[in-house]
Formats: sequence, C-alpha cells, structure tokens
Amino acid sequence: MRIGAVLLAAGQGSRIGGSPKALLQLQGLSFLEHHLGALNAVGVSQVVVVTGFYYQSVETIAQQFPIQVVRNSTPELGQASSVRLGIEALGGELDVIIMMLCDQPFIGRAELALLLAEFRQLANLKGGLSSAPEIILIPEVAGQRGNPTLFSGAVMRAILASTEQLSCRQYADLHPELITFLKTNNAHFVIDIDTPEDLHLLTQKTP
Repeated sequence: MRIGAVLLAAGQGSRIGGSPKALLQLQGLSFLEHHLGALNAVGVSQVVVVTGFYYQSVETIAQQFPIQVVRNSTPELGQASSVRLGIEALGGELDVIIMMLCDQPFIGRAELALLLAEFRQLANLKGGLSSAPEIILIPEVAGQRGNPTLFSGAVMRAILASTEQLSCRQYADLHPELITFLKTNNAHFVIDIDTPEDLHLLTQKTP
C-alpha cells in the first residue's frame, strides 16, 4: 500500500501562549519528532510537513527527517490553506493519504496502524486498491469525530481537481456517502492540546 501523509504544523498556537505546538515536549521528544517517528514506523513513503508561524524553529527539527517541508506564507488564512498546500505537494500515485495534526500527542504507531488496517479492509470490500476506490476514513470516539483522517488517492485527486479549490473537510462534507467512521474506544484520537491547562494535565498524566 502506497501511503502518504500531510502533517500540519503551521499554526500560531495563540491559545497556548503564542508558541509552536509542534515543538511542545512529551517524554523527551517534541510532538513533531514523535509524529514523524510514528509515520516512519508504519511505512509512510512520502511525508509533507506544512509550516507557517514559527517556521524557522519548526523546520530546524523537521529537516532532520527524510521528509518534504512546505511553508505556508499566509498561515493567518487558516488551516484549510495549509491543507491545500500539503496535498498539492504530495507527488506520485498514492493509495491513501493521512491528514495529521501536530497537536495530538498520543497519536502514535498503534493508532496509525489501526486506521491503515481498517482502510485496507474497506478498499478490499470495494474491489481492492487497484480499483482506486473512493474512501474517507474518520475515527470516532463516543460520538466525537477525531483525527487523523485518511483519504484514498482517488478522493485526493478529486479534491485537487475541484474548480472550487475545496479543502478536504469541505469535500468530505459534500460527499458523506464516501465517509466511514471507525468507531473506537481509543481516546487518543480526540485528545489535542489547545491551552496551557491541556498541557499541564498532559504532563501530570504522563510519566
């Protein structure tokens, strides 16, 4: 399975005090290092990290890995602009693309492997990867929509071809028939860090 990923690390981190969430630390590693290690562990062949605010410090870490860095020159336009840059930068024919946020510290190898296994099963039910099925896979925990989200290559090509310049979320909302929700009790899919209080609770719970 040919796997690509877009890791979004362009945000301003205003609610956490104006610092890059990608460089927050957990168990001696930045969130960015943790995510890039997890993506490598599950066999992702192409990774694009999108930077924006604090691009210098984020890129210093990102460029230590064999990945592509794309800089959003207008990150103030919001996450959708970073998403678009990331998917446009992915090259080659990919079967699945992982859309990943940098502020989910507990998304690791196990979570990514679970999503990829479910994606493969869905693809097989729809005729196999060679038939280029249209699939959007979203984790769901107790009715709450989580992340990362997986998009089949066919869906990503349709998004890029859209004349409306749709974001991934907009395309998904327009095509609910393509969405499969992976219902799970794994709360890691819905935990993110938005405030100093979130970070404090995280460090209290993590040895």
